[in-house]
Amino acid sequence: MKHPFPFSAIVGQSDMKRAMVLTAIDPTIGGVLVFGDRGTGKSTAVRALAALLPPIKAVRGCPVNSEKLEDCPDWAGVRAKTRQTIPTPVVDLPLGASEDRVTGALDIEKALMAGKKAFQPGLLAQANRGYLYIDEVNLLEDHIVDLLLDVAQSGVNVVEREGLSIRHAARFVLVGSGNPEEGELRPQLLDRFGLSVDVASPTDIDERVEVIKRREAYEYDNAAFMLRWQAEDAALRDKILSARKTLKKLKTPDTTLRDIAELCVKLGSDGLRGELTLLKAARAYAAYRNDTALTRSHVRDVATLALRHRLRRDPLDEAGSDTRVVRIVEDVLGA
Repeated sequence: MKHPFPFSAIVGQSDMKRAMVLTAIDPTIGGVLVFGDRGTGKSTAVRALAALLPPIKAVRGCPVNSEKLEDCPDWAGVRAKTRQTIPTPVVDLPLGASEDRVTGALDIEKALMAGKKAFQPGLLAQANRGYLYIDEVNLLEDHIVDLLLDVAQSGVNVVEREGLSIRHAARFVLVGSGNPEEGELRPQLLDRFGLSVDVASPTDIDERVEVIKRREAYEYDNAAFMLRWQAEDAALRDKILSARKTLKKLKTPDTTLRDIAELCVKLGSDGLRGELTLLKAARAYAAYRNDTALTRSHVRDVATLALRHRLRRDPLDEAGSDTRVVRIVEDVLGA
């Protein structure tokens, strides 16, 4: 089985890669929404990032990847304290998945064979402490969207049906991708994504040639290709781990908080989720750069990622969302 494509080897797509690295540093940012053409490396980047991150410690046999025995749900019946090292989970949520498959349901086989009610965990259990990836997220059925909204808000999956009453942790980085030509995303779900990125196929000939070369090397000379990028991925992994530590002691001046609030007011973003997400993204970016305090520069560099999908529609303004954000950022924070 081939290893995922190296994250460092992905050509271009700097905004997408930056957004995903920021969520790796601080998973509470709220995930990433990536809209754009097919074949632009969206799913490749998700799997590459998860493979880049260090493995996690999980209690052996725990269906929700709990780090400690006391965190394992009672219904799982886990008694051993042995922990194992597992890769950071990456779980695909297929468009046609039923609610039972997503949340978990009664284990029919055990019910028939042993006459006992038992819970069969779903995709949300598998994704705990990892990534839940939804391709074509804009085509997801409404009842699954509603379900994801509840879990994303609470971090807990609750299943109460067929005589079962089950709860378990379901904290994951939600990554959605889609093609805007195939339909828009429901505003309620759109708002739940912390960061948003638009990606496009490269138009530069040299860049496209480099993409082809790297993909060909990955397919036909895999061992050498992986070795070639091993050091760069390792260096990036170390930066992410270091940034997680730096994040805890990073200082946030009141002046920067005022900048963030003024920026969101000028943009007309609803509620306070814009401010909170922008603050978290800017702090993660500052930590990634190994800076000791949050500044206007950090806010400016991540503002588009955090706010572009939170703008109210203005029929009199034909400028795209990125342009509108940049314009107001320059007005509030300076060029």
